[in-house]
Amino acid sequence: MSTGGEQRKIGLIGLGLMGRPMGMNLLKAGYSLTVWNRTPSRADELVAAGATLAKTPREVGAACDVLITMVSDPPALESVLWGQDGQKDGALDGLKTGSIYIDSSTVSPALVKKIATACQGRGIRFLDAPVTGGDWGAREGNLVFMIGGDAETLREVEPILKVMGKKLFHLGPNGAGQTIKLAMNAILALQVGAVAEAIGLVTKAGLAGEQLLEVLQASMARSGLIDLKAPLMLKGDYKPSFPLRLMHKDLGLALDLGNQLGVALPTTAAAREVYSYVKGEAKEDLDYSGVMRFWKK
Repeated sequence: MSTGGEQRKIGLIGLGLMGRPMGMNLLKAGYSLTVWNRTPSRADELVAAGATLAKTPREVGAACDVLITMVSDPPALESVLWGQDGQKDGALDGLKTGSIYIDSSTVSPALVKKIATACQGRGIRFLDAPVTGGDWGAREGNLVFMIGGDAETLREVEPILKVMGKKLFHLGPNGAGQTIKLAMNAILALQVGAVAEAIGLVTKAGLAGEQLLEVLQASMARSGLIDLKAPLMLKGDYKPSFPLRLMHKDLGLALDLGNQLGVALPTTAAAREVYSYVKGEAKEDLDYSGVMRFWKK
């Protein structure tokens, strides 16, 4: 067992596509892990590997020195932190003074500031630390963390974060991590939408989408995203690595932030309309590259 594992007890709430492999990497590194998920069966793999399953988020908070949350959206995060229907079963009620809380969900900077205020009042140190890298990055421990909060707190939890990620960017005070994440996801959504649109144009003209990709990757338009997503889009393989429903949510959060800051985001707004259409039509959970379906309809 690693020294870090002996020193720190970790709590993890949210065991979906990203949270489960993140938890597995923490266990492999020797950390003591207590977990909770709204659907308890999602914890089975982690429990089999040595994690403890808590009955409530509050129980997770009480069992750990460092709490990590990885949930789908702002309402889910608020429910986990403050509990439901005044039951006092939220994680914040369990966390001890002096503990550290890291949120890796993608939520609004406004919610981050509300959480930061609540943590400050309880003597809890807080980092907003959303990630990018998809489920494969979570499995491989190659996530990129975008972090807002205190530098000293970050230094303290760096060994824990480096079990799950390859790069840590300290971007400023609380809220900075979420702001950069929303801006970046808007770019990813727009890139995938633009590639889908271009493939639609080329194939309708009777040419192969592969020809377009070959030229793109030899040009200034080259990108890692095209390497990863475009071949799957040509095959119609939309198994979720980052679900379209979450990208749709993030585009909405980016537009909300734009409204608050007085920044016009017309291309983001247009992209969200397309993602809304595909999300509404889909019968299954798609990756966000499934926006290609808009041009195949």
